[in-house]
Amino acid sequence: MAAETLATALRRLSRESELYDKQGDGLVRCHACGHECLIAEGKTGICRVRFNRGGRLMVPFGYVSGLRVDPIEKKPFFHVLPGEPTLSFGMLGCNFSCKFCQNWLSSQALRDPQAGSDIWECTPQSIVDRAREGRCRVIVSTYNEPLITSEWAAAIFRIGREAGLRGAYVSNGHATRQVLEYLRPVTDFYKVDLKCFDHSKYREITGGAMRHVLRSIEDIKSLGFWLEVVTLVIPGWNDSDWELRSIARFLAGISPDIPWHATAYHQDYRMPESRDTPAETLLRAVEIGRAEGLRFVYAGNLPGRLPGGEDTLCPSCAKRLIERRGFTVQANRLRDGKCPDCSTEIPGIWK
Repeated sequence: MAAETLATALRRLSRESELYDKQGDGLVRCHACGHECLIAEGKTGICRVRFNRGGRLMVPFGYVSGLRVDPIEKKPFFHVLPGEPTLSFGMLGCNFSCKFCQNWLSSQALRDPQAGSDIWECTPQSIVDRAREGRCRVIVSTYNEPLITSEWAAAIFRIGREAGLRGAYVSNGHATRQVLEYLRPVTDFYKVDLKCFDHSKYREITGGAMRHVLRSIEDIKSLGFWLEVVTLVIPGWNDSDWELRSIARFLAGISPDIPWHATAYHQDYRMPESRDTPAETLLRAVEIGRAEGLRFVYAGNLPGRLPGGEDTLCPSCAKRLIERRGFTVQANRLRDGKCPDCSTEIPGIWK
């Protein structure tokens, strides 16, 4: 689909936002993410998909650009319903412009001429029906940045909740308190990418502000979402002991029970000069995370090369509770959410 045709289609597939204020003189203030763009008539926000039409903020609605059944470990959620299939859906656009984006074909649509994806019109009910057909218990907004399409996700999650399904976000976490409070009644699980722990690097590589992500992680936890955090470890960029230790220390200061996933980077998009992440670097991150007090630290994206790095261990007796290889659960010894050997309760959503 040509960029002009795609842009026209996205304008048509929109409805008025539930997350904005009118500012006078036709201006609108968007509250879907930490940028909180002030948008004039006929203009878009940083995401390029939320726009001002006639003094109303219009937002994406009524389509997907990706829809598939995935294991929940792929998101990754390691402390939520191990081995269960989830229905993942995504739209187009992002409020970041990460040079190392692994989903840039969808996230950078309308920003990068080489990006873009086909879209399929649908309804919230049809998404829920597809989840039930796939025997999924969770519906996940992912692929692009879900914060900028929160009204669409919430509409799906509301119907899904009536059918007994849970909602989840896979997000960069550049949120506002307002959007998190809007999502909380229909959203159970939230994965945040914490990309580094340096304010200037965060701004340079993403276009966003690290302070919004850090605050949102605190808010997500305090609002009662189940939270897991991922850091894509990039050699020469964010893999120093200091930076990994700073991330782990920050998370442990909120709760030692937040699962932290240190995952491997592979060369992609506009950062080809960085080499792929070696297994030793991820295992070093795991050691640092545990030393800083985190009870559940995982190494990912290198299945079979990380002995025990993907497994859940009991923080009390160190026995192996859940064994994983990639996105596959090979064994699960948990009993009613507890270690069968010492009865320690393991935080998470297990049934």
